[in-house]
Amino acid sequence: MIDDGRALFIQIAESVEDSIVDGSLAEDSRAPSTNELAAFYRINPATAAKGIAMLVDKGVLVKRRGIGMFVAPGARDQLRGERRAAFADRYIEPLIAEARTLGLSPDDLARLVRERATRIRTEGNDR
Repeated sequence: MIDDGRALFIQIAESVEDSIVDGSLAEDSRAPSTNELAAFYRINPATAAKGIAMLVDKGVLVKRRGIGMFVAPGARDQLRGERRAAFADRYIEPLIAEARTLGLSPDDLARLVRERATRIRTEGNDR
């Protein structure tokens, strides 16, 4: 995860977000501390703190005085909404543009997606 060319504090924030989205870090649960993140990823605590501050600014984490950072109520839905919008921008819009170039109607495109999803699901069950 760490060292993919993006700023470390952004990678730390995204790692915490991933844990919230996948449910391994539940709403109202204690989030890893700056020092825990710094030790785990072997980075400067100030870098980890910058990532945590980014999540506080977004309203994903809240500080409870004297006890630490916690996942804010509604954080999972907020992050999923942001990711859905980013998914549409990054994947769906180019997909639609290419389908249009190929002369595929929206119904054709939907049928292709359903067929592929079914195939992938079936192949996954064969393993």
